Amino acid sequence: MGSSSQGEESIVAYEIDEKPPLGESIPLGVQHVLAMFLGNVAPPLIIAGALGLATGTTSFLVQMALFVAGVATIVQAYPIGPVGARLPIVMGTSFAFLGPLIGIGSDYGLATVFGACLVGASVEIGLGAGLRKRFKKIFPPIVSGIVVMLIGLTLIPVGMDYVAGGVGAANYGYPINLGLAGLVFLISLVLNQYFDGILRYASILIGIVVGYIVAIPLGMVDFSAIEQASWFAIPIPLKFGINFKIGPIITLAFLYVITTMETIGDITGTTSAVGREPDDRELSGGLIADGVMSSFGAIFNALPNTSFSQNVGLINFTGVASRFAAAIGGVFLVGLGLIPKIGAIVAEMPDAVLGGGALIMFGMIFSSGARIIINKVKPGRRNMVILAVAIGLGLAVELRPDAIETFFGQLQPTIGPIAQDAQTFFSSGLITGGFSGLVLSFLLPEG
Repeated sequence: MGSSSQGEESIVAYEIDEKPPLGESIPLGVQHVLAMFLGNVAPPLIIAGALGLATGTTSFLVQMALFVAGVATIVQAYPIGPVGARLPIVMGTSFAFLGPLIGIGSDYGLATVFGACLVGASVEIGLGAGLRKRFKKIFPPIVSGIVVMLIGLTLIPVGMDYVAGGVGAANYGYPINLGLAGLVFLISLVLNQYFDGILRYASILIGIVVGYIVAIPLGMVDFSAIEQASWFAIPIPLKFGINFKIGPIITLAFLYVITTMETIGDITGTTSAVGREPDDRELSGGLIADGVMSSFGAIFNALPNTSFSQNVGLINFTGVASRFAAAIGGVFLVGLGLIPKIGAIVAEMPDAVLGGGALIMFGMIFSSGARIIINKVKPGRRNMVILAVAIGLGLAVELRPDAIETFFGQLQPTIGPIAQDAQTFFSSGLITGGFSGLVLSFLLPEG
């Protein structure tokens, strides 16, 4: 089963094209689901909470997140024409879009969110179809590192609001909320650091489950919505309609570039498990699938999808690189997405429980960006200036949004509707920081 390629030895239990017996493939597929489950459902939960959506709408968004992630995972493993990498790439909802999508949803509504997701995905499809190598040269590691760091930094306040019980909650900051979030945080940390295997990879999910169970006798879970939810439902395309605004589209187009870079890294990490570099077909197919399945997701009321790094780590840790096993996980996700009661159970999760896990995840996103900077960026005054300016501007806009709102409000009589689109773009700390880093990387001389 193990093989070597290009002079590198790979020690794997199952190669990419091997099919473990079904009795093994099923638990291996479930393990993939456990590793990515919380990361997949957290973004729709957080967006629904930020936009004040009803429980039924929230559970539907969770349901669609599961369904689309499952379909996308299956397509990555077993491509449809040029769409798919033919690799065990597990897909799920991307955190990179979370902050900007909250802003777009607040300003324009869900129809515009899904319209921007649909059109913006063409950027990644184009990169996968032939522009990847050229674009990688003009999008250096310092910019991708800055953007990933800002994803984490700009989401930490959101995570803290959930820890405290949710924005607008009557018991915001009460000890019961912080205590429950602290329990989830502690369990997740202990499992991650002192255990191996699935206990480590699913550590945050396990912490969330324990916190959810503890919250039940505390009277923090309302079972009425769960009882009313049906056991089976067919996905409904364009349930919230679709609308197109230039500002949100440009904002998301920039973010699809970020997920392109992340997916290249995940594909490379996956093939490294079998001792080789990815070929052009795998890279192109994986990126096209990212974009196509994000467009598919927008039609089916799901947020943009991307490859999940934790599952790449799982493959390297277990030595199971079978795309068949990953596809089994995708089948489970599709099944879960067809069961509204699952979405209702997740939607009723107390905010503090989600916050305890989310705070760790957001911190880890920042750490991933910092690792890119440390490992791939040459130290020097130029890069330090780019890092300082980009992070400074990004956090300034994120922490003091009223300044940007007032600025473009004053410009509106002069430039009209353009002011609203520009405000949408620049009011995101992630976009402002990432864009300024990209511009400086072109303008400042190497030295």
